[in-house]
Amino acid sequence: MLRAVLSINECERVVSQHPATYVGEQFPKLGSEQAAANDFAVLNLPPNEAPAGWKPGYYRLDSDLTKLNESLLALSR
Repeated sequence: MLRAVLSINECERVVSQHPATYVGEQFPKLGSEQAAANDFAVLNLPPNEAPAGWKPGYYRLDSDLTKLNESLLALSR
């Protein structure tokens, strides 16, 4: 499991490279479909931290996790 705590600016940088899909206010449940079983990342924006233009809740990032990890590591450089 990969976990990162990001600032809003860092979230926006990551989402600019790895598009996010809003999935709701509850943590997403996996379906029985094959696509649902693939690895994915989840971004959580609590109501008190969601900036203008973002809905509070959970976003799914379907990018390759290795590439996503590289983007996260690049934030600290």
